Amino acid sequence: MIDYEFPLNEKVRTLLRLEDLFARMEHYTSLNVGMDHHAALLTLFEILEVSCRADLKSELLQELERQKRSLSALHNNPAISEDALDAILTEIDGAAANILGMTGKIGQHLRENEWLMVIKQRACMPGGTCEFDLPSYHYWQKQEPSVRRENLQSWLAPFLPLQGGMKIVLRLLRDSGKVFHFTARQGTFHQMQGGRIAQLLRVGLNSDLSCIPEVGANKYAINIRFIAANYAAKSTLFEQDVPFDLIFCSIS
Repeated sequence: MIDYEFPLNEKVRTLLRLEDLFARMEHYTSLNVGMDHHAALLTLFEILEVSCRADLKSELLQELERQKRSLSALHNNPAISEDALDAILTEIDGAAANILGMTGKIGQHLRENEWLMVIKQRACMPGGTCEFDLPSYHYWQKQEPSVRRENLQSWLAPFLPLQGGMKIVLRLLRDSGKVFHFTARQGTFHQMQGGRIAQLLRVGLNSDLSCIPEVGANKYAINIRFIAANYAAKSTLFEQDVPFDLIFCSIS
């Protein structure tokens, strides 16, 4: 199966982007070649851009507090494991405390590093980080992998409280979903929503099907078109019946 996720509001869209960037950062940082650490640094700059939204911290804190209240109400429910419930509540408290402990503007430590900001500016230009443009960056890339990795991890560290909160919110959101099995007749699917609003739609397809879902949704209806996976030609409708899984994810 191939799973596709479609955020239906800006908050979830931002969290999914950060999740992808943190995963990419972790991957490239763990490698040893200078080019891999170059990719890690460019990813760090992307994390800076996405996380600089003024309301990101407050939104995460509000969402964590909302989930804490909702989960706390489940105490003494015989269908719920008290140990598991206490564990997630402790995790939420820890994540919220870490976010509250973030001081100043997000990413300010990077903005105050003139050397990094020069690299960020040059990286926007095609080929702008060549050794003749940035000899000091070329020198850094020739250092031992452990030295570069330590630098990257120290530059990333102030963002990690955001990652901790984001992981909890997305995990709870995904776990809230229920799987429905549908078939898109001749590549199209339409369903009335009846006022039900999801925050995240997940579409699961058999990997043997050479098509890609395109989703449009609001509180009234969901429309899904399956497009033929053709990388060279103009996109066309996959005019076959497509069985798929649809998961509505929403947390109160």
